[in-house]
Amino acid sequence: MGQKVDLAVIGSGGAAFSAAIRARRLGKSVVMIEQSTVGGTCVNIGCVPSKALIVAAEARRVAADAPGRFPGIATMAGPVDMPGLVGGKQSLVEGLRSAKYVDLAESYDWPIRHGVATFTGTPDAPVLRVTGADGTPEMLEAAHYLIATGAHPWAPDLAGLEQVDYLTSTTAMELTEVPESLLVLGGGYVALELAQLFARLGSTVTMLVRSRLASAEEPEVNQVLESVFADEGITVVRQAQLTTITQDEATGEVTATATVAGRTGQFRAQRVLVALGRRPVTEALDLETVQVQTGVGGEIVVDDSLATANPRIWAAGDVTGHPEFVYVAAHHGAMVVDNAFTGAARTVDYSHLPRVTFTSPAIGAVGMTEKQALAAGYRCNCRVLQLDYVPRALVNRDTRGFIKIVIDEDTGRILGITAVAKDAGELAAAGVFLLEGQQTYQDVATMWAPYLTMTEGIKLACQSFTTDPSQLSCCA
Repeated sequence: MGQKVDLAVIGSGGAAFSAAIRARRLGKSVVMIEQSTVGGTCVNIGCVPSKALIVAAEARRVAADAPGRFPGIATMAGPVDMPGLVGGKQSLVEGLRSAKYVDLAESYDWPIRHGVATFTGTPDAPVLRVTGADGTPEMLEAAHYLIATGAHPWAPDLAGLEQVDYLTSTTAMELTEVPESLLVLGGGYVALELAQLFARLGSTVTMLVRSRLASAEEPEVNQVLESVFADEGITVVRQAQLTTITQDEATGEVTATATVAGRTGQFRAQRVLVALGRRPVTEALDLETVQVQTGVGGEIVVDDSLATANPRIWAAGDVTGHPEFVYVAAHHGAMVVDNAFTGAARTVDYSHLPRVTFTSPAIGAVGMTEKQALAAGYRCNCRVLQLDYVPRALVNRDTRGFIKIVIDEDTGRILGITAVAKDAGELAAAGVFLLEGQQTYQDVATMWAPYLTMTEGIKLACQSFTTDPSQLSCCA
C-alpha cells in the first residue's frame, strides 16, 4: 500500500504549515505533498512580494511628493530599475521561503513529497496517489487528509481574452519593464494595490470597475480612494461592463470595449491586468472518488468545523472559498488538526475578522459595515471622523482619509470600525480587541490613547458621538 501516516497534507502554504506544525506538536506523523514551489501563495506570489514592491513604490512616491509636502525638503524620484527591484523582491521571497517553510519542515521532521496528489481508493478507505516528475506513483494512506491547495487567479469568459497576453497578479510582479500604460480590470484589493503600484512606478493606469472601488467596504472608502487615485493620475471608470478585448499583433496594444452608463467606449493600453478574483485549485484531486463536494466556484464544501462530507478529509484556506487571508488559512490549519485528533469541535467565526488593503492610504476594517448592521436588524448609529481632526495625520501632512465607527444605538456597543489612513491595518487590529471585548463608544471615549498615534483617532471618533471634534484641544 505504501506509507501510512496520521496526517497527509496536500499543499504547502499557510494552512498546510500551520496544520503540520500543530500535528507534529501533538506527536502525529505528517507527510506534505506539493506539486509546485514550497510556501504557497503568500510568500511566493502573494502578500510578501506584492507588499515588498508596494513599499518600494511608496518610497519613490514620497520622494517625488516631498518638496510640496514638507517645507525645506528637496528630493526627486528617478526612473525605476525594474530588474533590480524585482531581483530584490525575489531575494526577500527566497529568504523567507527558506526560513519560514523549507527549514521549518526539516526542523519539525516531516517530509515534503513533490508531485501531483490524486485521491483513489473508496470513500470509506481513501488513499492518495502522488505522481512525481518522473511519472512514478507513490501511495499514501493517512488517518486524516487535509486539502490546502489554495487558489489561483481567475479570468472571466470574456470574448477575445484567450487571444490576449494578459497579466495576472502573479505575472505582473515578474515584469522587468514598467508598462508605459496599463489597463486594470477589477476594483477589489488586488486590483487596487497593483494599480497604485504600477502608477507609482511610472505607468499610466486606467481601472475598469464593475461597481465601485472596494465594493464590499463602506461607500466612503470608494470616495476617498477615487480622489487619491485621481491625484496620482489613475483613471477610474466605474460601472464598466466589459464586452470584448483584443490585442494588436503588430504593436501588442490591448483594446477593451466596455459599456459605461449606457454608452460603449474603448480603452487602450500597452498591457492589461486581469484582477477579477481567484478560484480554488482542485482540478487534479479527483474528489468525486472520495465523495468530497465542491461548490459553484470550485470551492470545497466544508461545515463550520472545516470538515468535508468525508469524515477523514478536511479542507483549509483559500480552497474552501472562505476569506482569502493567509492568517485565516493559518487559523484553519491548526483548527483542523485540533478537530481531527483531539475532538476539540472548534468552529470558525469571522464576525471580528480584520481586513486590510495595502493601498496608500491603506484600508483597514473590522466588524460590520453600516449596511451590514442595518441588515442584521440593529438600530445603528455612525460617525465618520475626517483625518483633519487626527493630530498624527496633521503631523504626517497627509489627511486623506477617515475613521468610521458603527455602533448599536440601543447599547452603545461598537459593531464595526473602518479606516482609510496610513497604517489603517493597525487600526483594524486595535479594533479586533475592542469588538472582542464588546466595548462601547463611551468606554473608548474615556480610555487611554497615546498622543500622536493614528490609533488615537479611534478614541476621537468615539468622542465625536457626543462632542464636536473641532472643539477638542489636544488629548482632551
